[in-house]
Amino acid sequence: MEFDFLSPVDEEIIQYVSTLSSQHLGSKVAFHTDKEFPDSDKIRIAILGVLDNRGDKQAYEEVDLIAIRKSFYGLYPGNWESPIADFGDILPGNSIEDTFFALQKVLSKLLRQGVIPIVLGGTQDLTYGMYRAYDSQEQMVNLVSVDSKFDLGKQEEGVSADSYLSKIILDEPNNLFNYCNIGYQTYYNSQEEIDLIEKLYFDAYRLGEISNTIELAEPVFRDADIVSIDLNSVKSSYSGNFVTFTPNGFDGKEICSLARYAGISDKVSSFGVFNHQNKKEEAVLIAQILWYFIEGVNYRSNEYPFGSREHYIKYIVPLENEELVFYKSNKTERWWIEINFFAGQHNKLKKNTLLPCSHEEYLTACNQEIPERWWKAQRKNSL
Repeated sequence: MEFDFLSPVDEEIIQYVSTLSSQHLGSKVAFHTDKEFPDSDKIRIAILGVLDNRGDKQAYEEVDLIAIRKSFYGLYPGNWESPIADFGDILPGNSIEDTFFALQKVLSKLLRQGVIPIVLGGTQDLTYGMYRAYDSQEQMVNLVSVDSKFDLGKQEEGVSADSYLSKIILDEPNNLFNYCNIGYQTYYNSQEEIDLIEKLYFDAYRLGEISNTIELAEPVFRDADIVSIDLNSVKSSYSGNFVTFTPNGFDGKEICSLARYAGISDKVSSFGVFNHQNKKEEAVLIAQILWYFIEGVNYRSNEYPFGSREHYIKYIVPLENEELVFYKSNKTERWWIEINFFAGQHNKLKKNTLLPCSHEEYLTACNQEIPERWWKAQRKNSL
């Protein structure tokens, strides 16, 4: 019943795929057509479009995903084993809330089946529909947004691409445990918004921080459930978007690296790309973003959640008033720090008490400094 919200893939795409060689990606994907629907039980990754851009009051054109799909299916896959299907599109509902509801229902079913949905918008407020899909999972949710803005906006103006985060934070049931912004640009965010992010013990990394050391983002994605990418976080000279001109932002290599980090995370279970302007130049970049995300999924190490800890080296760092415990994987050499959640706190937080971190944070602890990531997690736990 949930999949009744989906309309078939445009016939132009089906015709285009039929002209490709058997080696192209499009020849290896199952499609929702007028005659058949992919078997979701046999799928690992599901691509679906959401043709609603009412979150942007300046949007004049309808959402068109044909160029993106052509660019993507015209690529060659890597050495992938995860089956992919294109489930078609969710059409705009009578209201934006109807679209959220349809997206929530579709994603909720996919998540229950262990399928990773890739959502192509539309405007970024569709992230709210992705978030609500986790209500049925009875778990706390970590959201990572690659964006130049925090999108807190003014709640009284209604939900939009610039204010959806406020709706996520305020609406019940509140399942949000952590929000992290990757790539914000200070001049696009008021000091009040920056202070609020800090007050809520959320995480935020400026564009310059990530561009200088992109590895900082890896532990963030490793702890994410939802990853939402605003294409306006990419500078226009790389995205081809000169409608909403963006002089500063990530370059093409950086945004694809972030997408691969998201894909390789064992925990990320949904991924979305939003706020494009229907330009063919953007379609090429979005196709490559999707490619790198799927490449990452196919190289997951399956280290989350921890099973036996015998494959990890344990490090104990004594501080003046604390004793921090770190684990390093023998397989990938990635690091985790132990968090002690108090009994009764976040009863829906069915996650391991090991928080992804970096080697540098272990070295910070060795220098008798408490890593900020650990400190914020403990503060959120005590709220």
